[in-house]
Amino acid sequence: MIFASPQQRVAVAAAKTRTRESTMRDGAAEAAKRVLAKGGRRGHTAAILGTGLGGLADRLENRWEVAAVDTGWLPKSSATGHAGKIVGGQLAGEDVILLQGRVHVYEGFPADVLARGVELLAALGVTTLLVTNASGGLRPDMRSGELVVMTDHIDLVRGGWAKAAREATPYDPTLVDAAVAATRRAGVVARKGVYAYVKGPSYETRAEYRMLRRLGVDVVGMSTVPEAWAARALGMRVVAVSVVTNVARPDAPSRTDAEEVCEMAGEAADGVWAILRRIAGV
Repeated sequence: MIFASPQQRVAVAAAKTRTRESTMRDGAAEAAKRVLAKGGRRGHTAAILGTGLGGLADRLENRWEVAAVDTGWLPKSSATGHAGKIVGGQLAGEDVILLQGRVHVYEGFPADVLARGVELLAALGVTTLLVTNASGGLRPDMRSGELVVMTDHIDLVRGGWAKAAREATPYDPTLVDAAVAATRRAGVVARKGVYAYVKGPSYETRAEYRMLRRLGVDVVGMSTVPEAWAARALGMRVVAVSVVTNVARPDAPSRTDAEEVCEMAGEAADGVWAILRRIAGV
């Protein structure tokens, strides 16, 4: 919990236990036991690392890691740049957990499977979640490598993940402001914006880019929304950040390559790290 002492965080986590137990499936609790048995630790802060951001796990101290397949709960991702590991460690003394990769709708996974990583984090005690992704920028004044802290989204997949939502948006406004402030202190270009969630795996056509601009979209990507809603259903506070890996110019020839997306996302790692430090209370 941002701006709170360790004791207050423990109290918040305890207060949310009943909600988590009623929402979380048995498989997540069993997976958490396997993670702990393999040397993992609990934590209050976590992040889901999108394409190209897996290297952030190397910055943690006293690291531990468990392969996703060893949990008996998380599926294996086939997407470029997703290692498929749960990695934890300490950030200035605070225990942090990172999901090094995710699965997507375009890989053939249904909504209940997309939520498994978030459920596992809840079972490990997480109360604050940073969700990251690589995205295409839609504003002409954007540049590759900048960050967009999501204030809202447009869901063009409509998979039913928000059916039990009580809020209009899953993103915590206090965390949004804190994230933007953290990036600015770190000297990283960032702004607030709206994200469009599309199924993929193909990138958008020029006509689709024009449509999304007219809808008021700032960035577009293929993840995050199902995880954000799952986290809110489990009582977590959520902040989501898009790394702009390419800027769409519908009237000019362009080509987007998955390897280039990974490389550009990795260059924005310092800004994402600054946000993680801030929400961990460091």
